Amino acid sequence: MRPDILNPLFAEVTALKGIGPSLAKPLDRLGLARVVDVAFHMPSGWIDRVKRDELDVADAGRIVAITLTPREHRGSNGRGPTWVQAADAKGNHVSLVFFGGHPGWAKKLLPLGEARLVCGRLDTYGQELQIVHPEVSEPDSGAADEFRAREAIYPLSEGLTSRRLGQFALEAIARAPVLPEWIEPGLKAKREWPDWRDALARIHADPADKLARERLGYDEVFANQLAMTLVRADTRKRRGRALNGDGRLRYALRLPYDLTGAQARTVREIEGDLAQEAPMLRLLQGDVGSGKTLVAAMALLIAVEAGAQGALLAPTEILARQHYETLRKTLGGLPINIAVLTGRDKGRAREATLMGLAAGEIDILIGTHAIFQEAVVYKDLALVVVDEQHRFGVAQRLLLQEKGRAPHLLAMTATPIPRTLTLAQYGEMDVSRLDEMPPGRQPIETRVISEDRLDDVVNALGRHLADGGQAYWVCPLVEESEKSDVAAAEARAETLAARFGDRVGLVHGRMKPPEKDAVMAAFAAAQVGVLVATTVIEVGVDVPNATLIVIEHADRFGLAQLHQLRGRVGRGSGRSVCLLIRGSALSETSRARLALMRETNDGFRIAEEDLRLRGAGEMLGTRQSGEAAFRIATPDLLHDLLQCAQDDARLLIDRDGGLAGPRGQAARTLLYLFERDAGVALLRSG
Repeated sequence: MRPDILNPLFAEVTALKGIGPSLAKPLDRLGLARVVDVAFHMPSGWIDRVKRDELDVADAGRIVAITLTPREHRGSNGRGPTWVQAADAKGNHVSLVFFGGHPGWAKKLLPLGEARLVCGRLDTYGQELQIVHPEVSEPDSGAADEFRAREAIYPLSEGLTSRRLGQFALEAIARAPVLPEWIEPGLKAKREWPDWRDALARIHADPADKLARERLGYDEVFANQLAMTLVRADTRKRRGRALNGDGRLRYALRLPYDLTGAQARTVREIEGDLAQEAPMLRLLQGDVGSGKTLVAAMALLIAVEAGAQGALLAPTEILARQHYETLRKTLGGLPINIAVLTGRDKGRAREATLMGLAAGEIDILIGTHAIFQEAVVYKDLALVVVDEQHRFGVAQRLLLQEKGRAPHLLAMTATPIPRTLTLAQYGEMDVSRLDEMPPGRQPIETRVISEDRLDDVVNALGRHLADGGQAYWVCPLVEESEKSDVAAAEARAETLAARFGDRVGLVHGRMKPPEKDAVMAAFAAAQVGVLVATTVIEVGVDVPNATLIVIEHADRFGLAQLHQLRGRVGRGSGRSVCLLIRGSALSETSRARLALMRETNDGFRIAEEDLRLRGAGEMLGTRQSGEAAFRIATPDLLHDLLQCAQDDARLLIDRDGGLAGPRGQAARTLLYLFERDAGVALLRSG
């Protein structure tokens, strides 16, 4: 249960003064549904204002707050700009310029001869000084206080201003209680960090306050590392069962190739984990095509050899069915029973699968999270493999463990994760890396092409299809709007269909799963030559004959996502090509990203670079997955504070009495504050 002291912070956002249903909508678009969300909505920058008594050309380019008296109105008929000539106390003149408004409005705002406090950016225009669209208020109205020397700027959505958000943040802080200190006193003194509530007030008042930002970032990282440490300690304490496979199934498995050194090493690590009673908690990181599925198959065979059941959980139906086909092919000929279960399976087929599971007739079950619903009962589940781990949070990982007698867990991800983030996201897990490619995997040739040459690309696609090849065509990611994302894909599919007819297929996120599966199946069977898609193909579609991928507006994608998309090709023995179509106006960051993509196929190097260029939450896709991303701790802070937070969490558990001591009680509140309470749930006794 969340401590009562935090209740004012976890009230709905409408509890703040001035927020009704209409303002709650733009706040909701920013993910600010509760008071705590507003308090943790960090300023992204600030405006510095200088208060002046007289105008000075030396202030050009700065934002000034100054008392001026309007002397003359020069309006237009409503189409052009409106000018107001004004003077300071010494008689120096400035033009106040308004575009697009009715001239009567400027007259009302700035009546002739009446002093007004004016705030805006002072610029030179020819020989004149001018301020375009200034903020205006009466000098003694109290609004003068609004023009603070430094004002925070916030990430916004339509219908909100930074000043409004700043006011809501102040109200949220007023509701924030004084909380007992959870940071180790020596560390806090050494770093000169303020108290928690003080830091929160300081950061909203002055976004440049380094110590306040550091303190709040540390709180978030510490909460995360403490939760991980508790989960890990709990897992180590639990008694599952040792799985000692006798090797008979693995020996009978006839593979057409040898395991790579990295695969063999990882299988040995997993075998060692499974032989212990404490449940395995291992993360398997492997770049696209490094052979994670085969490692998972070996782990599942060890469980079956030991007389138990295994389950493989995939994030989407397409991927679940693909894993099912792959494992059936790989393990065909072995005396084991493999089944698949997704939300789409209904009626008798589903009943038969459920009965087979409960009776122990099914050895390995593959499916979406439907395989962990209440109705699904296993006779003896001892190993769970989770694919695309970053789509499942700590809470989901814990749910899986309720299904068997503390089953072993192997989590896999094809998103290479930088070492910093591995510790931050998966601190409770042991980590294996597949850092070499199976022989025969061709490096993918990557080229960057300007959008001006789109016709050449379409002609090249025509030649590729004529030679019996297949291709993906990925349409641009449009920020904040799946609709326009889909519209772009539909329009591209239409223009390509005009040229290539019914050899063009289309998939996007708003299609119903059966429709999507049908198009994917047609593509896999080579009935469709070009698959036009939004980013739904990012994870796990395997068509070896597709050796060309075209990514439109590649400069709009993050590096990790481009790398994932590129991994859709290069799955057969043929030479594969990835064409990155870029816009004409490129930022420095986009240029650096595309250059790196051309230069390397190494996912781990790309991931480190992506973290540097983008930030943690975006890179891991956590914004979509429901896993709490870091809201306050930027990648730089994460890098600086992670090891320190990890050490402090261990100190709390090992020296300071865990969650039972005084600092532990404060830390328990912290876990609830940052919603890392999965850790608390494990310590019923603490």
